[in-house]
Amino acid sequence: MGSDRPVWQWIARFSLLRRGPIARYGMAVLATAAALLLRLAVDGTMASGFPFLTFFPAVILTAFMAGRGPGVAAGVLSGGAAWYFFIPPYESFALDASVALALAFYAVVVTVDVALIHGMQTTLARLQEERGRTASLLDAQTTMFHELQHRVANNMQFVSALLDLQRRSVERSPEGAVAALEEAGRRLHTMAQVHRRLHDPRSGDDFGSHVEGLCQDLLAAAGAPGIVCRVAVQAAPQSPERLLALALLIVEALTNSLKHAFAGRDGGIVTVELHALPDRTGQLRLLVADDGIGLPEGFDVQHLSSLGWKIIQSLAAQLSGQLSYGRADDTGTRIELRFPA
Repeated sequence: MGSDRPVWQWIARFSLLRRGPIARYGMAVLATAAALLLRLAVDGTMASGFPFLTFFPAVILTAFMAGRGPGVAAGVLSGGAAWYFFIPPYESFALDASVALALAFYAVVVTVDVALIHGMQTTLARLQEERGRTASLLDAQTTMFHELQHRVANNMQFVSALLDLQRRSVERSPEGAVAALEEAGRRLHTMAQVHRRLHDPRSGDDFGSHVEGLCQDLLAAAGAPGIVCRVAVQAAPQSPERLLALALLIVEALTNSLKHAFAGRDGGIVTVELHALPDRTGQLRLLVADDGIGLPEGFDVQHLSSLGWKIIQSLAAQLSGQLSYGRADDTGTRIELRFPA
């Protein structure tokens, strides 16, 4: 069965372009020697006037397989051999007008052949580079598309879980359906803000600045100019999904503080800290604390029906973290999460 592959592609399999100079220029010498032997072998059967006949293929093949430099070397060697052995007066380098014309014709043909082959090789090399870049871009685009699908699926799952929690709260108290829908809308809007901040290329990769921006957005939305948000972020998860889950957890904890911690007060301080645990490699510690009124006596989170706290627990479980809460120093509320980076 025949092959549709062009002959030059078969020859290219034995290319010496990536080899060292010894192999490449060695081919120039060998190709010239083979052309000389072949020309000597057919010298008695050919009519006179074809001194360069077998040397042209040697130059072309050398330039194609070994490159421009060896091609030029083969051209010089072949021209000298043809001049010495096959241009009268034989076995001499005598030069007259006719010899000079023949050598000039040979030089022009060889120069054109080598230049064309070099241009073809340069074009093919650039085409190969472009194909490699195109393949890399295609792989990156495919990976990004799958990543986008994965993130969208995770986000839809989170939205579904959020709406399910809201539905359960409505079932317990049908008269609060409007408020529940408004609360769900607010959370979805906040989630969209988190997405924009985390995935905006212009905003950089500083998670601390993202958290600072989210704090300011929440303070502005709550209409609480007297409350100060202090952010100290020294580490962050590497996974985009974990970054999103952590940001949403911080937003819920801040929202909880803004809604309940400063009742009857015009101001206060909310602190957000995130750093690596020095005694536990690969572990991070998140602290969200306020100096508000604190938790009531006998407070038990297990009997708390707050949707916000359930979302915090769900996000903490998603981060495989250990969640704890309590008083912050003498007053206020502390929410702490220790989780793997």
